[in-house]
Amino acid sequence: MVVMMSDIDRPDNRNVILDSIAEGVFTIDGNWRISSFNRAAERITGVPAAEAIGERCSDVFRASICENACALKETLQSGRPTVNKAIYIIDARGNRIPVSISTAVLKDAQGNVLGGVETFRDLSTVEELRKELNDKYTFADIIGRSHAMRELFGVLPQIADSDSTVLIEGASGTGKELFARAIHNLSPRQDKRFVAVNCGALPDTLLESELFGYKAGAFTDARVDKPGRFAIADGGTIFLDEIGDISPAMQARLLRVLQERVFEPLGAVQPVEANVRVIAATNRNLSLLVQKGAFREDLLYRIDVVRLELPLLRDRREDIPLLIEHFVRKFNRRQNKDISAVSDRAMAILMEHDYPGNVRELENIMEHAFVLCSEGLIEVRHLPPRLRAEARSTPQSVTAGLDLKSLEAFHIADAIRRHGGNRKAAAKELGINPSTLFRKIKVLRIELPPGDGRSRKR
Repeated sequence: MVVMMSDIDRPDNRNVILDSIAEGVFTIDGNWRISSFNRAAERITGVPAAEAIGERCSDVFRASICENACALKETLQSGRPTVNKAIYIIDARGNRIPVSISTAVLKDAQGNVLGGVETFRDLSTVEELRKELNDKYTFADIIGRSHAMRELFGVLPQIADSDSTVLIEGASGTGKELFARAIHNLSPRQDKRFVAVNCGALPDTLLESELFGYKAGAFTDARVDKPGRFAIADGGTIFLDEIGDISPAMQARLLRVLQERVFEPLGAVQPVEANVRVIAATNRNLSLLVQKGAFREDLLYRIDVVRLELPLLRDRREDIPLLIEHFVRKFNRRQNKDISAVSDRAMAILMEHDYPGNVRELENIMEHAFVLCSEGLIEVRHLPPRLRAEARSTPQSVTAGLDLKSLEAFHIADAIRRHGGNRKAAAKELGINPSTLFRKIKVLRIELPPGDGRSRKR
């Protein structure tokens, strides 16, 4: 339908134009009463225009910000528009709908303020796609789409199905306990307990009683029997974290448990059967410790039946945006906020950082940002000072640490994302033929957004 500019001022034509817009639109007068309500607004809210017009907008557009942070109110007070703010509304059926809103002041031809206008877009489909992607790239609560993580995902079910001892190697913050729990939760022992022990946090005497327990009278203050972690984990899994930090004497005691599958509580005269699966973890190089005489070689062979080596976060940078989305949702729920995402500049800084603390450090960075950011996008100013200092002193290179194949896939996927899925536009930007792009997408196994993005083209 084509409407001549001279006809736009006619009320009937204005209604036709508003009803042709895919986004919901409503206007309010000076008394906060709805004066117009288009067809898309009816569809998204479930409220007919006839019922909405004349009502207060907060009674119809029941949003998460209506009570104390109304975007339209802020716009009318400051004169500054709101653009693409992510919030939630409650529709007529009581469903919670994610929407993106924009607001502006409504003026007449002479510049007099008549009220306000708000447009909103239903993000339900986007949310569903995001959940679908998260399910696709999540395995037993572990998040990742990099080649290294997918290889680990591929072997976890087989490892979990066995009863063999597992050694998980990885730097602090890489998620060793998360992998251990995943193995337990996927195993036939999942209905029994998963018991975690930080071996490096306790001296020998305390660690021995913690692991094996003691009988009443074993020492001065032992008035009653105390079961150890091996007894508590009976039938389940015991996770021995930081096993590389235990003393040679404790290594000898643990070796006997693994060899004979029995343990003796302090003060006991009879051994107890150890019906547990053992998963050990370390952030140290145990083979090097063996060479130095600091770790028993026979114990290493006992725990190193199946080995998992967890990659550093800087070696799987493709996973950083996915982890950031996960932490945004997590802290939105925990802190009852409506932060939508991370700005492009902040994302570039987060992609460049080396993460000596790995995923745990990224989580702490995001929590810091949530403390300082109340709504909208997380910007550079919300990041910890050390990251802002790095950004000022270091040239940006968000693809550092990627091999050639991953680097190519990163750039192609990023170009397609920025063009809303339009492969032809992405190929033009990359300087290659569309047929070449399609071939590379197939060879590199690049995940594509739904649709081809041509509807976005102008």
